[in-house]
Amino acid sequence: MNFSEFFKQTNQLCKLSPDGKYLATCVQYRLVVRDLETLQILHLYTCLDQISHMEWSSDSQFILCAMYKRGLVQVWSLEQPDWHCKIDEGSIGLVASRWSPDGRHILNTTEFHLRITVWSLCTKAVSYIKYPKACHKGMDFTRDGSYMALAERRDCKDYVSVFVCDDWHLLRHFETETQDLCGLEWSPNGCVLAVWDSCLEYKVLLYSLDGRLLSTYSAYEWSLGIKSVTWSPSSQFLAIGSYDEKVRILNHVTWKKVTQFDHPANINGCKTVYKELVTPAPVSKELPLRPSAPRCSTLTKYEVCAQPVHISSVKPDPDRANPKIGVSSLAFSCDSHFLATKNDNMATAVWVWDMNKMSLRAVLDHTAAIRCFQWDPQRPRLAICTGHSKLHLWSPAGCVSVNIPHEGNFQVQSLVWHCSGESLVLVGKEQLCLCYLDSQQQQHG
Repeated sequence: MNFSEFFKQTNQLCKLSPDGKYLATCVQYRLVVRDLETLQILHLYTCLDQISHMEWSSDSQFILCAMYKRGLVQVWSLEQPDWHCKIDEGSIGLVASRWSPDGRHILNTTEFHLRITVWSLCTKAVSYIKYPKACHKGMDFTRDGSYMALAERRDCKDYVSVFVCDDWHLLRHFETETQDLCGLEWSPNGCVLAVWDSCLEYKVLLYSLDGRLLSTYSAYEWSLGIKSVTWSPSSQFLAIGSYDEKVRILNHVTWKKVTQFDHPANINGCKTVYKELVTPAPVSKELPLRPSAPRCSTLTKYEVCAQPVHISSVKPDPDRANPKIGVSSLAFSCDSHFLATKNDNMATAVWVWDMNKMSLRAVLDHTAAIRCFQWDPQRPRLAICTGHSKLHLWSPAGCVSVNIPHEGNFQVQSLVWHCSGESLVLVGKEQLCLCYLDSQQQQHG
């Protein structure tokens, strides 16, 4: 495992291009595009203000930079560096901006969610969509980019509109049986739309493409409900994380619950429980080959714990808003064989579930709270970061914890896999670096 040099970035704005050839980073008002193989700067763009949001087009030809404070969006081209586009929303403001799946339309959401403006880079045509709802995940596209589902709020009622992305005409418009719609998400095959209510009411609704209600699921009443929802890549399972610290799995045939995953504080009978151990690094009396070579003050490794094992749990403060309770993060592996979860009551642990056996496969307990975890897009391998200068990897063969060599205090806040699974982008507060996995690690996962 090798690490690149460190590069500056601001607000953790760094994105890999969809084709995996480029790395874009933002430093204040500058956009830097690097070749991922050589890490040499290919393009350097200067925006009109500090960049709030940055996003690649689906074909990796354009980069969108949004400056929300000024209501501006600038678009840059990699093939034609002299070409650029500026979109000014004016006094109506700007709170969100994103690409359409074809990479030739930009969707801007105005302040107070008054409307969504669709700008075409090819024809310069402008379309407007009224009444978008301000919710956690109110817009989603099908995997093939054919349709867009949008949550709307009209006359104190929730609606969903389905648009055809080719010409943005309305395909379906229907009212949902929700009190306060919180999010929606298409299944990977684009056949079913999952819609869920706010945390005050446990309700998940499954709709077909033509707006028919296929099924409704509710696990309990009169308590905080849904906190996270995700589909498996195969579209066979819908995982629902709740405030009661449980994950419920629905199947795609009957839309009934097939199993329930608990997160007990005392674990007994699990296949493996790994615990992170941190020890001081030994002090070498020999001089280093390079005086400026970075040293690690501590070393970390995983230890297999004898069972039963107790996972430390924190009782939330009921007087504070947004209590740290419930399952906040769900992620399926690329082959849908494993599901990784995080229960906020036990913020230091990652739980890995075997979807073939519908049982707990492993628990990874760390010394610090989990910041981010993400599956390798090519194989069942999970990368984890905890806000320290360490990278944790798990696979069915085992797990490993690696110290990141650094001169300063580089703390990994988030991470992103390369589309090939051969490298990772590790993002800190003001810096980033690339982690390269060698061929032997690739073969053994």
